[in-house]
Amino acid sequence: MFCPECGNTDSPLVEGICQDCFLKKLSLLKIPENIEVTVCAHCNAKFEEGKWEESEIPEEEIIYRALERSIDIDPHVDKEKIDIDLEILQMRGTIAECYIEAKAEVFGEYIQQSFETEVRLRKDVCPTCSKQQSGYYEAVIQFRADERELSEIEKEEADRIVDKTLNNRYNKDKLAYLVQKAKLKEGNDYYIGSYKSGRKVVEALQEEFGGIIKESPRLISQDKSTGKGLYRIWISIRLPQFKIGDFVRYENKNGEILDIDGKRILTRILENFEKIPIKWKEYEKIEYLKGQDDIESTTIISKSPTNIQVLDPDDYSVIDIDMNDSFQKLNIGDEVKVIKIENNLYLLLNKE
Repeated sequence: MFCPECGNTDSPLVEGICQDCFLKKLSLLKIPENIEVTVCAHCNAKFEEGKWEESEIPEEEIIYRALERSIDIDPHVDKEKIDIDLEILQMRGTIAECYIEAKAEVFGEYIQQSFETEVRLRKDVCPTCSKQQSGYYEAVIQFRADERELSEIEKEEADRIVDKTLNNRYNKDKLAYLVQKAKLKEGNDYYIGSYKSGRKVVEALQEEFGGIIKESPRLISQDKSTGKGLYRIWISIRLPQFKIGDFVRYENKNGEILDIDGKRILTRILENFEKIPIKWKEYEKIEYLKGQDDIESTTIISKSPTNIQVLDPDDYSVIDIDMNDSFQKLNIGDEVKVIKIENNLYLLLNKE
């Protein structure tokens, strides 16, 4: 075949000209002179194909990926047999000057070519960061206790749980952040970016402290595009009036609180030391009696196979207490802890 450019008749034609002429004109790659990438100025999320893609990768990696996406390899080049090296020569503000080198074998000929282009990082603010910057929040967690003030230990532990839960969720939910914490006399309010993460925080608080959870949605505005109402959710978690070591009445039995968690309230009946778990759905049936500060000390003055005698710490009268297997190791003269509830004096076991 005759090449119209060089007159060669010995080489096969490629797109109407001989291979030699074709290879002289061949560009291994097609690269735009300018490449633009829209990224969030705060989190480096990228705006592509009409939507934001969350990303925590550094700017340098964003530039390299933009280069890779913008490169077109000539169809006559075997993509499995081409080597492409990318390099950022320098940064000028938000403009990266880039160098690309390509090496490939085409029709048995080794070809090496270089290219230069610019990648411009157009800074914008993604919706998530815009919400963060504006103090946007979807949930308010109200941390309270029934008929008492929260202790400083409870408040500090709640702060730790809130921070830990939000930090653990941030990779999944960019609205997992604390907008503000309001310290009130009755407790703390936590303003959380997203409702989903707020709910996870409440679940973590309940797992640690127990308590009753209630939700109250409030209409704050209306979505102009859909006409649907936009709500914020107030989530209340109320701890019980009693704490571990306090004394309560449940189903006409007086007991000591041994443990509290998200599933149950563990009590020990004072009459026989039987342990009874009470589910939270039964919470309203529990009556607070006395706190651990009401525990008193007294002395054993007599012991028999059937009972133990102690002195009433208030008037020093002699009180008979039925013997229990747990009292066998006690001796006359031992100092013991007791709690008086109404007219009954109960001997307490040592803390386990």
